[in-house]
Amino acid sequence: MSGNSLVLLAINATQPASTANPLDKFTNMVGPLIGCTVAFFVIFCLSLVIWAFRDIRSRTQDFLSQVLATILVALFPIGGLFIYLILRPRQTLAEIYERQLEEESLLAEMTERQTCNNCHARVEGDFQVCPSCGQKLKRSCPKCERLLELRWMFCPYCSTNVASTSMPPSMPGIGPMQGMPQGMQQGLPPGMQPNGPMPGNPSMPLSGNRF
Repeated sequence: MSGNSLVLLAINATQPASTANPLDKFTNMVGPLIGCTVAFFVIFCLSLVIWAFRDIRSRTQDFLSQVLATILVALFPIGGLFIYLILRPRQTLAEIYERQLEEESLLAEMTERQTCNNCHARVEGDFQVCPSCGQKLKRSCPKCERLLELRWMFCPYCSTNVASTSMPPSMPGIGPMQGMPQGMQQGLPPGMQPNGPMPGNPSMPLSGNRF
């Protein structure tokens, strides 16, 4: 009897210990899990604050706006982040600078672009006539053969007086330019006048559509 009593006492002593082991293990695991969760949340909030500060600095130079945005995200990590994303400037400073460069380059290109005074077609700086309508754009200096503007009276390259020199004849179908001095229109042979009949054939005009 004494031997059986000892066995029963041993069994009863071991049963509570075996049932308490899983609970103790779970209790021991809860503490590290809570600590890891809290640490992750703290690191996540700090990351949001740092990101918001860097983002607002890249979008505005206003110190007050930078401070307010950072404090908003620091006090309310989730809700403050959504509010900041709604209220933040649309473009960054780098994007605004690139857009200004594009606008300035486009404006410079439009300023440098030359067009015909008659048909407004695009022409190059070394064109003497417009390839679209035949309008006279420039003339060459009789001495240095540099291209000159039609309104220039002297050649800026060789100091030649080009006011009294003859102008080359206009292209077919285009009469003399209005406002041009009579002396500049005398580039035709004797007996031939602009828009006048050719010598020996009064019925055939000098310019215009001959066909």
